[in-house]
Amino acid sequence: MLVLRYLASFYHYVNYEVSDPRVNDWFLMKTPWPGATILGLYLMFVLRWGPKWMEHRKPFRIDTIIKYYNLAQVIICAYLFVEGFRLGYLRGYSLFCQPVDYSTTEVPTMIARRCYYYFLVKVLDLLDTIFFVLRKKQNQVSFLHVYHHTGMVMLIWSGVKWFPGGHGVFMGVINSFVHVVMYFYYFLTSVSPKYKGNLWWKKYITQLQIIQFGMIFSQWFVLLFQPNCSFPKWPLFVILPQNLFMFCLFLDFYYHAYMKKKPVARRHQDPSPQNGLHAGDSNGKLGSTQHNVDCTQRNTSKEAIAAASS
Repeated sequence: MLVLRYLASFYHYVNYEVSDPRVNDWFLMKTPWPGATILGLYLMFVLRWGPKWMEHRKPFRIDTIIKYYNLAQVIICAYLFVEGFRLGYLRGYSLFCQPVDYSTTEVPTMIARRCYYYFLVKVLDLLDTIFFVLRKKQNQVSFLHVYHHTGMVMLIWSGVKWFPGGHGVFMGVINSFVHVVMYFYYFLTSVSPKYKGNLWWKKYITQLQIIQFGMIFSQWFVLLFQPNCSFPKWPLFVILPQNLFMFCLFLDFYYHAYMKKKPVARRHQDPSPQNGLHAGDSNGKLGSTQHNVDCTQRNTSKEAIAAASS
């Protein structure tokens, strides 16, 4: 009983006393359970229920839905990118140490809101995998893809709950920019089949993802050497290993997809960088690859995430 009381007390302290009170009444933010339920249903559907349900069905023809989904992602991510600069870095944000302003004045509240919108986009990103399942592209539901999408929802929810703004804004800004480029590529490939495999810049999306993870890692790593910075240090123990992990996975993918010499019989096959991953699938998302794991197996979405962002 004593242990249960301690756990209940700790839960109340973490979830209510030290969280940002500005966000507690926002959808999905009061407690972790609604978000955890969404992720649980997502994982069960894309890994078990969905494939079983689709086993004897024809693939859904949802190209039009995917086309407008990609376009919506471009618009939303462009908005978040512009807002991040307008409210943050154009107002003197520091790349080396930026505390969170928890006041209820206009600009800090707007920044917290944009961080929350970024979280909702990560929830929306889960549709990438659901589209794969409905189109019977289960080979593209790779560990890298699912891990990235699931991890981003958990990570960004935590960021919004405890420190919506501050040092973490950089990650949202650069990831939103990468997703603008990535989803615009997906949109073009969904508009016309002639673009599939013909856009010369498809492999550079993966390069952009790798650069993204390197920049995010560096920006958070610098925080270790800012002893007087009031931004909390504990997120470093999650974000630094995570970004190093994703950097490693994407680098491994890039090596196998674009650098490693292919067998002669398969050289004509030019895998399209879905979400940073393989496969010439229409939504251009993380595709399947047999090489998900040299560095420590798996990705980020979309490539972050290609998902993602992660």
